[in-house]
Amino acid sequence: MHHGALDSVSVIWRFQVHLGALEKCGVRVALLKTRNDGESAGDREALRVFPVTAKFTKEERKAVTDFARLRGIARGQWIRDVILSELRGDRKNDPALAEIVGVRLLLVNVLRPLVAGQRLAPEAFDRLLDEISTAKHDLADKLGLETRR
Repeated sequence: MHHGALDSVSVIWRFQVHLGALEKCGVRVALLKTRNDGESAGDREALRVFPVTAKFTKEERKAVTDFARLRGIARGQWIRDVILSELRGDRKNDPALAEIVGVRLLLVNVLRPLVAGQRLAPEAFDRLLDEISTAKHDLADKLGLETRR
């Protein structure tokens, strides 16, 4: 940092001090919330003042921006949500993975008896479809957990 530059925490704190002084003089500032003396250290730590960066190509940046815009959220907020979700491990599996697992289960469970010369009754096939519909999401979740390790 060059001489005389302020870090973002100092800038925020100075703004809050000046806003507090303005409010004491009767000037209302509706756009910004000043820090309350009753705030705990945990509340102050919750301020999002620590940037984390990544470098993108022009095309990647556009793709990320467009993706976030389609979801109706700011690019930075979407990136933050993705990173924190990944850290928590609560990333949801792609529904396509569950469908792929379901198709594989269906093929394995139907083709094996057919290759062995057995017939599959329509009732047994319907039961199999119901079981696969229930099991495919759990299996996809397990598969997703294993690949994240």
